[in-house]
Amino acid sequence: MLSMTAPLPTLITLPTAADEIGPRHPGAIYQNSDGRFEVLALITDPREAAQLLRRDSARWAVIVRDTLRPDGQPYAIGSTWTTSDYLLREGRPAYTQAA
Repeated sequence: MLSMTAPLPTLITLPTAADEIGPRHPGAIYQNSDGRFEVLALITDPREAAQLLRRDSARWAVIVRDTLRPDGQPYAIGSTWTTSDYLLREGRPAYTQAA
């Protein structure tokens, strides 16, 4: 039984897929300490994302190309948007399947 004077437990809200993806929509360019990246595609199908990232599970994946590398080849990433990432050019949100 809960005490009437005990503090209520704090609810923790987990980030949504949209929170994790951030503003990385196709056409966006963002930069961080690893490079400057153009977003080529946003994959929100969990099975396809997991396959691209070679993981057992994933909610989403972003296909990017490092624009600072002359030989920059597209590859999939699953890292979340953080405060060390900053947007240089907005992309265009696409109507995709919800994660």
